[in-house]
Formats: sequence, C-alpha cells, structure tokens
Amino acid sequence: MTIDFTAMYASHDAFRRDLERLARAVAAGRADAPGVRAGWENFTRQLHIHHTAEDGELWPRVRNRVAGRPRDLALLDEMEAEHSRIDPLLAAVDTALTGRAPELPDLVAALRATLDDHLKHEEDGALPLMQDVLTAADWAAFTGRMRQTQGLRGASVFVPWIVDGAPPADRAAFLNAVPPPVRILNRLLWQGSYRRRGLWAEA
Repeated sequence: MTIDFTAMYASHDAFRRDLERLARAVAAGRADAPGVRAGWENFTRQLHIHHTAEDGELWPRVRNRVAGRPRDLALLDEMEAEHSRIDPLLAAVDTALTGRAPELPDLVAALRATLDDHLKHEEDGALPLMQDVLTAADWAAFTGRMRQTQGLRGASVFVPWIVDGAPPADRAAFLNAVPPPVRILNRLLWQGSYRRRGLWAEA
C-alpha cells in the first residue's frame, strides 16, 4: 500500500505558517488583537486534534507493526516524548498572551523551534516508517478518527484553514486529495465563512 501523506504535510505546513504569523504579530506589538487571539485558539485546537489522533490511533498501530524492532520503537518513543514537550510550551504561550507577559517573544520562539524540530523529525523518520509498515486499514482508522473528531462543523474550518495562504500548487494538491463534495462545500460555503472569521487579522 502507498499512503497518501498530502494532508499530513499540508497540516504540518499550516502549523508552521500559523506560528510564523504569531511571531510577526508579537514582534509588531499586536499579539492582543482579536484576530490574532482567534488564530491562536484555532491553531491550538487543530494541533490538539492532530496530536491526540496520533497518540491514540496512529502510534499504537505503528508499534504493533514494529514489535521486536528496538530502533523503530525508540523512534516512536521520541515522537511521543516530543509531543509531551510541546504541551507545556503551548500552555506557557497561552498564559503569556493573556497576560501580555514580557517573555512572550522568547516563548513563541521556543515553541516554533520545538514544534518545527518535531515536525521535521516526523517527516524524515516516522512517515517513511509508516509508509513501510502500515496497512490500508491502519491508515483509514487514523484518518477516520480525525474526521470523527472534527465533524462537519470542524471540517468547515479545517479545510479552508489548511489552504489559507498556501502556494497554488500545494492548495491544489490538498483539495484534489479530498472528496469532491468537500471541495464543493469549501468553494461555495466554507471559504467565505472562514475569511469572515478574520483569523490572524492584526487590526
């Protein structure tokens, strides 16, 4: 089986993009703008859903496939440990945003570096391992968990959020990977609703 990781890479790019937007807002002294706060809240929700599905549905299935392979099991331990290091940084940034704390720029920089290191580690190590060992049913269980958690209401934000500001080729690749009804809903309804939310607007 060849797993299509288009949505996984697109999600990673969206996480990186949002933290870049947060860093710009903080540097400009506009981190307390309603749009920035709304963008941050959506970012943390999307990351929580993503990591919870990995921890609960994906990594256990990979573990089952690599039992008795210490090197691969160690990689999965690293994935889970990296998740646990990200959570306190999310909480610290959230607290600093609320209180306009002076350490906010340093906390955002630490979160960006930690999350980017994790995403790159996952892309370079865990995704090739998944491609090697997972079955179609394994991958369908993970993506199904994501869809169930998001629901239709969540999907109406997730899909336009993913492609927000994406290069045209990346946007097309992601939208071509989703079912046609989703593309239609996104074009006719979800994109406009998402834009009106003003996520990351600094004014």
